[in-house]
Amino acid sequence: MSGEFRGRVVVGGRCKGQALVSPVAFNALASFYKPMLQASERAICSDQGNKYLFGKDLKGKIICLPTTVGSTSAGTTWDRVADMGIAPKALLFSNQIDSLAAAGVIIAQIWTNNKIIAIDRLGQEFLEHVKEGYRIAISEDGTVRIEPIS
Repeated sequence: MSGEFRGRVVVGGRCKGQALVSPVAFNALASFYKPMLQASERAICSDQGNKYLFGKDLKGKIICLPTTVGSTSAGTTWDRVADMGIAPKALLFSNQIDSLAAAGVIIAQIWTNNKIIAIDRLGQEFLEHVKEGYRIAISEDGTVRIEPIS
């Protein structure tokens, strides 16, 4: 079932891509720890605490999540994965983005010129609607269009 949602733009942009969905909070450092240490060209999620994303390649995907969790290293993690070219295309939050994740994606755009689009406040219905593998189109104004895979 297709759907359209509108959220608040934190880092704007347009993109299309494939959804990865985590109904639990996302830990940036735990998820990107191994790819960063190994200077990998892929971003295989190393967070064993997130059974929804563990072992999946996060690079270039659109991650749909409620919120993030973790330490103050989250901001530098987003900057580092953007600089390495292994960041997701976008982060779509059902809830409000936390200040550390917001700072990280904003800094990544400024310092690396690599944008990680971030839209928050999409609502719980968004997170219940989107499924892994769905195609997503994001507009500059924070509109998110979801299309199921056929």
